[in-house]
Amino acid sequence: MTSTQPEAGLAARLRDATAVEHKDTENRSFISRLMGGELSLEAYTRYLAQYAYVYRALEARQVQSGDPAFLADPALPRFASIVSDLQHLGAADWEDTHPALPATRAYVDHLLAIDDSDVPRYLAHHYTRYLGDLSGGQAIASLVARHYGATPAQLAFYRFDEIDSPVRYKRAYRDQLDSLDFTEDQAQVLFAEAKRAFHFNGDMFNALGESVPEPVAS
Repeated sequence: MTSTQPEAGLAARLRDATAVEHKDTENRSFISRLMGGELSLEAYTRYLAQYAYVYRALEARQVQSGDPAFLADPALPRFASIVSDLQHLGAADWEDTHPALPATRAYVDHLLAIDDSDVPRYLAHHYTRYLGDLSGGQAIASLVARHYGATPAQLAFYRFDEIDSPVRYKRAYRDQLDSLDFTEDQAQVLFAEAKRAFHFNGDMFNALGESVPEPVAS
């Protein structure tokens, strides 16, 4: 008698398809040094300002009839929180003092070019950013507070006031991913676009790192 393993759901397939890109992105020198306490609150401010451009573009999409409900969950948008944080970080004029880097502009232009009706491609970026904020983002908030003295008023980006439990929310999000009636072609588009999203983030980290001298080996 032979047994067969149940076919993995879309969420697990997406996680596995992007595992290499995810690990590579989070290990970029700039983000590793920032989270390791080697930089400064100003470096964090520059980082956050670049994400203001990204989230503004991500959240510019118009809701479409037939969208999965979680794509328009009002608990998720971050742009307003980022702007509030930047104001408390002394960068209310962030668009003047921290213009979009070329890598950020490429990311933003790509997001804005995704047709509102293209759910698989948009979902790839939605998943990459918001689930990241609910996962590693929580650790980032603690580290920025610990290393650089960031105050709660400067870390609203990472507070999801309408979400009681990030763990339960992420589980429900993945369940909703699994319930999507995607064709295999749509699934492959989702996976490829999510890989691309990680590359865009990695390029931003590299660009941010160019303004920070690498440590001199002892």
